[in-house]
Amino acid sequence: MNTDAIDLFFQHRVDKDVPIEDTVGAMAQLVEQGKVRFLGLSEAGPDTIRRAHTTHPIAALQTEYSLWPRFVEDEFLPLCRELGIGFFAYSPLRRGMLTGKIEGADSLGEGDRRRDHPRFQAGNIDANVAIVQPLKEIAVSKGISMPQLAIAWLLHQGEDIVPIPGMNRTTHLLENIAAADIPLSDEEVQQTGAAVMADAVSETRYSEKTPGGLSI
Repeated sequence: MNTDAIDLFFQHRVDKDVPIEDTVGAMAQLVEQGKVRFLGLSEAGPDTIRRAHTTHPIAALQTEYSLWPRFVEDEFLPLCRELGIGFFAYSPLRRGMLTGKIEGADSLGEGDRRRDHPRFQAGNIDANVAIVQPLKEIAVSKGISMPQLAIAWLLHQGEDIVPIPGMNRTTHLLENIAAADIPLSDEEVQQTGAAVMADAVSETRYSEKTPGGLSI
């Protein structure tokens, strides 16, 4: 890649057994050595973010954010904006739920790891599929796909937000890139956001088989 330094170095998950000051302090040494330019955290809680940022400036936070769920809007985004931290929104398509291509448990292959996630299990997946249906109508009315609508909505939440969708096909890559040029009026942004009832189904984001989630 013709570079001797990593532009953005993340701690992917906070180690609850190690003080964040120690971890970020060690990461900061890489910055001092010129091996890393900026530091980031993933799935860190508000207090951890503040403590880390005091130890060394944190450039980015990576946490799940999409049309659904939106828990980061209450505390995480305001905190990031207060501290000047950029926000990387992972799983902006809610692990495929916002693509409109999942119609039930049968849409997932036998080896699909999403089967271990609560939102895709019996009692949740059918209700979740029904909840996102209104987005199809909005997408069709604009002549775009549901993934493009979901990504465009995220991009309209602030210039400091960077959606990072996963993709395994070139067609998906090009489709996602095109979402950056899709204009949404204030009314369309509000309409799209209101189309998903984010709290309609109570569920955790991870199961015991798929550990993860926010750290304290």
